[in-house]
Amino acid sequence: MNTLAIDIGGTKLAAALINSALEISQRMETPTPANAEPQALEQALAQLVEAYQGKAQRVAVASTGIIDKGILTALNPDNLGGLNHFPLQAIVEKYTGLPCVVLNDAQAAAWAEYCHLSEQFKHVTFITVSTGVGGGIVINGELLIGPHAFAGHIGHIQADPNGPRCGCGRVGCVEAIASGRAIAAGATQELEGRNAREIFAQAQSGNLQAQQRVARSAQAICQLIANLKALLDTECIVLGGSVGLAEGYRQQVEHQLAQLPLAFRVPVYSAHYQHDAGLMGAALWSEHLAV
Repeated sequence: MNTLAIDIGGTKLAAALINSALEISQRMETPTPANAEPQALEQALAQLVEAYQGKAQRVAVASTGIIDKGILTALNPDNLGGLNHFPLQAIVEKYTGLPCVVLNDAQAAAWAEYCHLSEQFKHVTFITVSTGVGGGIVINGELLIGPHAFAGHIGHIQADPNGPRCGCGRVGCVEAIASGRAIAAGATQELEGRNAREIFAQAQSGNLQAQQRVARSAQAICQLIANLKALLDTECIVLGGSVGLAEGYRQQVEHQLAQLPLAFRVPVYSAHYQHDAGLMGAALWSEHLAV
């Protein structure tokens, strides 16, 4: 059976076919619409799925934001155009004519990474550091979603009460300090206007300000991991996302973590499925629900 997997992120939409052997084919990407109009996202999704007509038997969607009963709401409007009560499941089913499963992208990625690590760990926490910061939590082999599908939005745990205001409306969230958007937003002087990718490149080239911005992000993620260890006693952390998978970033987080008392330390891995963790997790979750 082929699953059409779709991953909706703050900067791009990705889609691919995933078969029963977990092989990915016909992967496509397109930019996420920059404006806040629901019609723009609907049109982008319609165009994306058109290429897959007749090639899949079901659809699985992973998306940033809160996904509750098939409805998408953007917690941080900066990351997804301020969408509110967007009928994601119904729209995808309308354009594909196929049954559709939807869930948060970090929850999906957590499920994919848990499935990969399940022989070794039963308690796995996934952290994506990308345009925003999100997470997914597996406890004793069960994906934690919550009664309002809010579980795992760990990027909105407060990291600094005197920090910058987050797009969600709170002050000093991890996302407002550690995300790619935050790394770029706080840059000054020669780095002003650069995006996170460019700032990482500058850090690799020895630019002190760039190195400090990346280190601040890694420190915030380190403290988030310590808090999660205290709260969940998770057995391992898996890092994903464009920032989380950037060269040297995981090592910086591990270095910061090694300075903490032993009780707060936890093994940190890079996502096995790399940038396809959301796609793979959506497909695996739809298979899990079908069993």
